[in-house]
Amino acid sequence: MKNTNTIYSLAVAGVQQLIPYKAGKPIEELERELGLTQIIKLASNENPLGPGKKALEAIQSALAELALYPDGSGFHLKHALAEKYALNADQITLGNGSNEILELVARAFLTPELEVVFSQHAFAVYPIVTQAVGATAVVIPALHYGHDLEAMLQAVTEKTRLVFIANPNNPTGTLLTQASLEQFIGALPDTVVCVLDEAYFEFVNTVETVNSIGWLKKFPNLIITRTFSKAYGLAGLRVGYGLSSPEIADILNRVRQPFNNNSLALAAAKAALADDEHLQRTISNNTQGMQQLTEGFKSLGLEWIPSAGNFVSVDLKRAGQPIYEALLRKGVIVRPVGNYELPNHLRISIGTHAENELFLQALTDILAHV
Repeated sequence: MKNTNTIYSLAVAGVQQLIPYKAGKPIEELERELGLTQIIKLASNENPLGPGKKALEAIQSALAELALYPDGSGFHLKHALAEKYALNADQITLGNGSNEILELVARAFLTPELEVVFSQHAFAVYPIVTQAVGATAVVIPALHYGHDLEAMLQAVTEKTRLVFIANPNNPTGTLLTQASLEQFIGALPDTVVCVLDEAYFEFVNTVETVNSIGWLKKFPNLIITRTFSKAYGLAGLRVGYGLSSPEIADILNRVRQPFNNNSLALAAAKAALADDEHLQRTISNNTQGMQQLTEGFKSLGLEWIPSAGNFVSVDLKRAGQPIYEALLRKGVIVRPVGNYELPNHLRISIGTHAENELFLQALTDILAHV
């Protein structure tokens, strides 16, 4: 038998040491493992209301053309996004989820000689795409669980090519002020591309709202990434997008695979974009659910990281992994975040009122016996 270690040695250096992204445990997997039939999943920041009626109707209408390749340019979705944001269609890059946009940026702009700056506790995909292309990650210690913009700016050198910023941040939910973020982007050298990851921007309901589209006119080195996976309830179809200068979009489209968005995803996303009623229902459920969970944490004497997203990370003041596993045995899937250097926290996605209540009851029972 041939030595399989030889195969690993053939991979590029960054990939050899790469640890794959670990998604939230699927419901079906827990059913197989524990034989449970009633399970709630609050692990992956999905929309508990599911897709809206308009998206489902669009999917139904698109089924008849599944034998045909999708529109590789995403013409209709691009123009719908351009109209919504008062941009030109050539400023938009479509991705298989916004994750693909992050990967396209890394492939297009990074080499092993270059560096990427991002924050501690930031989205796990940033180090993955950086390492995959052999570039060097420069991780800046978090400030109050969020981005320390001043320290990040000081870390920029002539080797820096990319900066990743998640706003709101995942998994901590922290939100940067518009003034500080705009000042930071403006201070970056022209040789540094700033990736502003706004996967959760629809959930921001504070006075300090996310309003970054106007910055594209003055920052040609900025790309904003957004997704239909969260607020629009289309996580299973994988469709996201990047908003940028036409030049950045042109570069990304040179490395983007043809037909990276399937026909159902393109149709559903375009319809979802026009479904304001479903979006507002989603936001309302999130606001109420956030209050429900945080009041529950308060009654249990627990602290949490104030979140602007559709999730909240709670500090258990003890190792989170055993509590996570105990919740699994009760049919509740949440997300441990030890891999984000938050070993005492669990990240909880906002569910329906009933799902949130089941989680809080399960957590109360577990904490009473530890």
